[in-house]
Amino acid sequence: MEENQVKEAQPAEEQDLKEILRIRREKLQTLQDNGKDPYEITSFEVKQKAQEIIDKFAEGYEGKQVSVAGRIMSRRGMGKVSFMDLRDISGRIQIYAKIDVMGEEEYKAMQASLDIGDIVGVTGEVFRTQRGEISVKADTVTILSKALLPLPEKYHGLKDTDARYRQRYLDLIMNPEVKDVFVKRSKIITAVREYLDSRAFLEVETPVLHTQAGGAAARPFITHHNTLDLDMYLRIALELHLKRLIVGGFDRVYEIGRNFRNEGMDTRHNPEFTMLELYQAYTDIHGMMDITEDMIRYTAHKVLGTGKVERDGVELDLDKPFARISMLEAVKQYAGVDFSQVETLEEARKLADEHHIEYEQRHKKGEILNLFFETYCEDKLVQPTFLTGHPVDISPLAKKDPENPEYTQRFELFICGAEYANAFSELNDPMDQRARFEAQAAQKAAGDDEACDVDEDYLTALEYGLPPTGGMGMGIDRLVMLLTGAQSIRDVLLFPTMKPIG
Repeated sequence: MEENQVKEAQPAEEQDLKEILRIRREKLQTLQDNGKDPYEITSFEVKQKAQEIIDKFAEGYEGKQVSVAGRIMSRRGMGKVSFMDLRDISGRIQIYAKIDVMGEEEYKAMQASLDIGDIVGVTGEVFRTQRGEISVKADTVTILSKALLPLPEKYHGLKDTDARYRQRYLDLIMNPEVKDVFVKRSKIITAVREYLDSRAFLEVETPVLHTQAGGAAARPFITHHNTLDLDMYLRIALELHLKRLIVGGFDRVYEIGRNFRNEGMDTRHNPEFTMLELYQAYTDIHGMMDITEDMIRYTAHKVLGTGKVERDGVELDLDKPFARISMLEAVKQYAGVDFSQVETLEEARKLADEHHIEYEQRHKKGEILNLFFETYCEDKLVQPTFLTGHPVDISPLAKKDPENPEYTQRFELFICGAEYANAFSELNDPMDQRARFEAQAAQKAAGDDEACDVDEDYLTALEYGLPPTGGMGMGIDRLVMLLTGAQSIRDVLLFPTMKPIG
């Protein structure tokens, strides 16, 4: 068996995988024949974590009996003494196994049956080796689960990006830093909840299956309910159901949940993603700006201990007041075009032609303004910036600006050229809302797959009275990207959507 183990220490590419699998299954069979079937073990009492032992060694752990469990990531030595690296959720610790301590029979059985990748439980005494490494001198090593497939060879690891996303479990085993991202993700979501709960927001749950898509401009996924013989949509937004709850008398509500959009995929977009939406009665976009800025700052300090983060090589200072600029101001500043002087659709089209901006015949003046913004301005908004004053044409659920009815009381938060949040003073005029829904329905009939239909029940709710309300939606995945430095949304989703192989 020692010869087999030495052979298996070579790079997996240089070996016959079938032979490796055969050897590992033989070892499992031997364990089972000897009454030590790891799959029959139902529990193991874990009393300490690896990092706890290392951190508290000087505080009384030296000479202490401990019980740890985790995966064997490497082995050294094949004689009467061997060393193993055990990794658990907290980190790594060295296991020192010696024939004189374990006993000849147990030691040889361990040597014969153990492989890199096996999950083991170890009991023993904590000590520091002559080389200064804090270790556990094993009294017992129990195989709790047998790894029948070999781990990737450690010097090459699991680096193929596609393979990492498809086999996230293997990615987590081989790349401990990946685990740190998802630990931070959990802490970020917890911090967001803490912030909102402490401000009297009520967390709620609303339906994922909708009878019609709405609340955002996006192409939905369509499914079918057999019993009702009814086409249904996976939700593209949380908005319309949450605002129904404000109508019903809840003053502050929020939901953190999955949305689904049948659209393109890139470093910022996945077909399913996590959104936070919150609504507060008796406030507007200014109240939403305050909440958005303060919540991001609170979350950064809670999770990272600082308001300074680095993104795309740029240091962002979340402690500074976020900048504010209107879409008209941004386009004038970065494109040199003053849309406040543009009165007709024909003038807007002429400007678009002169600046080589492609548009469709169905696009209105406000939509062409937005195309100018996307072309010339988005990537210029690096430090946190609230973009305000969106045209009515692209904001079907936002209240009009009383001083300039072509525009709305809406903002988007941009950081490093990417949108992180979208908020409105919510439209609560049922007649205006009906007109905008009908305009959207006309756009959909003209071929816009992202336009929404008329939601009669939501209009009925508005007719009962929606108080002045501020609402905000934020992509949780993008917030996690911001606070962890991840470059792709796939790096902050445990199981991103992937095209099946074959």
